[in-house]
Amino acid sequence: MEHRIPRFTLDGVRDAEVTVHPFATEDELGLQLTRFRRDHTPAQGAQDDVVLLVHGLTSSSDMFIMPEHTNLVRFLHDSGFGDVWALDFRMSNRFPYTLETRRHTLDDIAQYDHPAALREIRRHVGARRIHVVAHCLGSVTFHMSLFSGAVSEIASVVANSVALTPRVHPWARLKLTLGPALLEYGTGLSYLDPRFRDAPPLTRRWLLARAVSYFHPECREAACHMQSFMWGSGRPAMYRHRNLARRTHVHERLADLNGACDLHYYRHVRKMVAAGRAVKSDIGDPRYAALPDDYLVNAADVDTPILFLTGDRNEVFTDSNIVCHRVLSEAAPGRHELRILPGYGHIDPLIGANAHRDVFPHILDFLKRHSGR
Repeated sequence: MEHRIPRFTLDGVRDAEVTVHPFATEDELGLQLTRFRRDHTPAQGAQDDVVLLVHGLTSSSDMFIMPEHTNLVRFLHDSGFGDVWALDFRMSNRFPYTLETRRHTLDDIAQYDHPAALREIRRHVGARRIHVVAHCLGSVTFHMSLFSGAVSEIASVVANSVALTPRVHPWARLKLTLGPALLEYGTGLSYLDPRFRDAPPLTRRWLLARAVSYFHPECREAACHMQSFMWGSGRPAMYRHRNLARRTHVHERLADLNGACDLHYYRHVRKMVAAGRAVKSDIGDPRYAALPDDYLVNAADVDTPILFLTGDRNEVFTDSNIVCHRVLSEAAPGRHELRILPGYGHIDPLIGANAHRDVFPHILDFLKRHSGR
């Protein structure tokens, strides 16, 4: 019998020196960075540059260190980037924040989380060049920080699935519009969780999971069905089944990797989808006066090169990165790049069993071309 992969395991980075770096934001949340280091000799093509990995909503740093396949941290180490950091910010399923009714927005993350994380990294690495690989709403919020000036001096960014122009399917747009109010006020649920199927029978959570699974005959994993309900449009929505390792596509593993989701974030995403670009959640809130109302207003002034990645089967944020690449290329011709990944969806470019062959080489090539060597 095959053993289950432990939650929060470090088995995928056994040959790395791992250190944990807690830090606090200015709005008083405790967050965490994990540093993965491996020494290289110059003959091995060692890079002095630092890479920061940023997860999306419902996931965590665990998506970058999965032991069931060659993960991104191990790939970067093997390729000469020996100093890799992974951020767990307030959207991480390693923290309780997405289960609490805090009603945070993406502006909170842009203003507080990413700047604090970069300050903590700089405290350890000094003036070394920092590259960022970001996914989903981690990518959206990091770009909001970068394009607002809340963070700076970033050597390059790789954005998977979405950045500053979120676009979704019509069904997903309907869910964004109606879902938060219906669930919060109709059922009393302030969050969604792939593990709802494991709730006591006949409870609201259990009944919702059963209803969702009824419309998802594509597999037998209730956690997979709930994730499709939570995000995007499709059967499944977040990835292509064939791109995942068999050990990944099982109930507990999927729920470990992509956990519970605070419904209030959907409201801010809905505003961005309606606007066609990243915009502030509440223009009149004085707490965010330092942030722009429109995060693309000074797009031409940001000189950080960006590689936009997207699967051609992206059923969550559809062609968002194709559009963002076009918009930013009009503002700064020749600065940014786009790679469309055949046969991939939303998250499988980073957690797929063969991503180290199909996707990671694009990331590596981009990082090397913008590194200090």
